[in-house]
Amino acid sequence: MITPSALKKLAAKHGTPLFVVDHAELRANYAMFKKYLPRVQAYYAVKANSDPAIVRTLYQAGASFDVASMPEFQTVYENIKHLPAKERQDWIWDKIIYANPIKPVETLRELNQYKPLVTFDNFEEIKKIKKFAPQAGLVLRLKVPNTGAMVELSSKFGASPGEAVDMILEADRLGLTVEGISFHVGSQTTNFENYVQAIALSSNIFNEAKDRGYNKMNLLDIGGGFPAPYDSSVKPFRELAKVINGELDRLFPTGVQILAEPGRFLCATTGTAVSKIVGKALRDGKLCYYINDGVYHTFSGVIFDHCHYHLKSFKKGPTQICSIFGPTCDALDVVSMAENLPDLELDDLLYSEQIGAYSHASSTYFNGFPPATVVHVNQK
Repeated sequence: MITPSALKKLAAKHGTPLFVVDHAELRANYAMFKKYLPRVQAYYAVKANSDPAIVRTLYQAGASFDVASMPEFQTVYENIKHLPAKERQDWIWDKIIYANPIKPVETLRELNQYKPLVTFDNFEEIKKIKKFAPQAGLVLRLKVPNTGAMVELSSKFGASPGEAVDMILEADRLGLTVEGISFHVGSQTTNFENYVQAIALSSNIFNEAKDRGYNKMNLLDIGGGFPAPYDSSVKPFRELAKVINGELDRLFPTGVQILAEPGRFLCATTGTAVSKIVGKALRDGKLCYYINDGVYHTFSGVIFDHCHYHLKSFKKGPTQICSIFGPTCDALDVVSMAENLPDLELDDLLYSEQIGAYSHASSTYFNGFPPATVVHVNQK
């Protein structure tokens, strides 16, 4: 983790707002994932933070990639375009999954040349893939419980278990190959039972498909949802890994390839935001600070990711409950209504840790305010 003194030096050099990415932390998180889930190949969910430097570090570490748009695909592709055509194609097949179940026709047309692995979860998508990306390999996205997840996804995506095999057989009838099953238990899932139920459901679909004559599946994608350690309520990753390993070993033979799509888990703890106080007011007896970063920028996760990022001061002293507002004129631009901070002055700095996921990735130029400057440290 980057020290406060190092953050202050970076802010003095680059100005604020600042978004600092620690690549040593990124490599450590990837190593931890591989250590505790040795059977699982990590496909980094690029949407969590699509910065090319993050993709490059994970590529060098041996990660695969989950992309959900053509720009994300191209961000990954930039790292492999130097390879000979055959090696490049093999890498794409083994190392990239296009995990957005709903794809525009234009995207399918462009993807088809790469013979990609893509997800689907409905009959209409099968028809589209057959017509516009017939060289793709398919993975059926299954609807599974998202109980207790910070961000619920099952109402938007996932085939009902009751019609899953019908979809697999329909894809097969049209000459497509369904390689396996995928699911997503919801983002920041601290309820480990979600994984237990989802792996069991997937096993049931594998068995039903075999019983009905389909024997081509050898892949299980257990999705994302692996929780970042935002606070002490999040159990250690090794405990979740123990549960997952037990269920995989019990229900899936070693010949089945296991994928996962960690995003937040890999990059959340790598990012730190540094901002400057640009305004100060007392409103109804409560101290309010205005900073030069906000929910339209690095703190976008307050709106889009249901996250609460705590802010810390570089100064010590007695604290009080304060409100923190962003720089725009929109009343929505509220970073926090309850932060314990000392009495600070204009131009004093604040910092927020564990803000690497679903934050700077959603920054805008609303009101003309630009996103934070990104600085990468500990790169190789």
